[in-house]
Amino acid sequence: MSVLKLGLPKGSLEKATIELFAKSGWKIKLSSRNYFPEVDDPELDCSICRAQEMARYVEQGVIDAGITGKDWILENNSDVVVVEDLVYSKVSRKPTRWVIAVPGDSEIKTLEDLEGKKISTELVEYSKRFFAERNINVDIEFSWGATEGKVISGLADAIVEVTETESTIRAHGLRIIHEMMTSNTQFIANKDAWNDPWKREKIENIVLLMQGALRADKIVGLKMNVAEEKLDDVIKMLPSLNAPTVAHLYQKTWYSVETVISEHEVRDLIPKLMRAGAEGIVEYALNKVI
Repeated sequence: MSVLKLGLPKGSLEKATIELFAKSGWKIKLSSRNYFPEVDDPELDCSICRAQEMARYVEQGVIDAGITGKDWILENNSDVVVVEDLVYSKVSRKPTRWVIAVPGDSEIKTLEDLEGKKISTELVEYSKRFFAERNINVDIEFSWGATEGKVISGLADAIVEVTETESTIRAHGLRIIHEMMTSNTQFIANKDAWNDPWKREKIENIVLLMQGALRADKIVGLKMNVAEEKLDDVIKMLPSLNAPTVAHLYQKTWYSVETVISEHEVRDLIPKLMRAGAEGIVEYALNKVI
């Protein structure tokens, strides 16, 4: 039997990834004692590794496919197949941003002002290429963490750091002078694995269901009963993927109407539907929308 070696990211994305797989149809059971979780699919062989290393392992073929950030693919300059973007950040569901920040009272205002300065970051190789392309000479120093503290304590003149909401950067009194790039989570594959028909189909099936689960997370189902004379007015109010589903109620001049809509629309729409004559309105969560 063929098996796909799948890499799952350890760290900040670990819990969200396991939850997404569960919603997509795969139950993955983690163990604190090893890096090879159990999965209820004999065609998958899962392993856990840091997102920073994932692209390198996928490129080497140690792992057939995996999930990591676009930033770490660029950092490792990895030659892999980017199968799909998967934005499922636990905070904002938006791409993260790698920015250059300095102390609030620093005289550094532009990239050119960093000439000859020391910069602390975890994103070393990409940062080196970034400044080299602009002919700005800087000293890039690797940071093992708590990067904001390096610039506050004077160990560095600036930092290159990742942020979603900028709250940590602002809390440390830092000021962003430039955005280097945006990054999001990506499902990647080894080129040989991607060219293998069975593995490619398996990867595509996984991604299809994951995207369906992500899509369902942003919308809800809505069901209601509507009298015949009020049906047209209610239908005009309903957004949907294609068109609402309408069915006659048994031996009644009433209809059952069902649709799916964006979750943020529900709170404004339900009162309007009630005033238009809809009754028995039910909102329900969706697992996947393909």
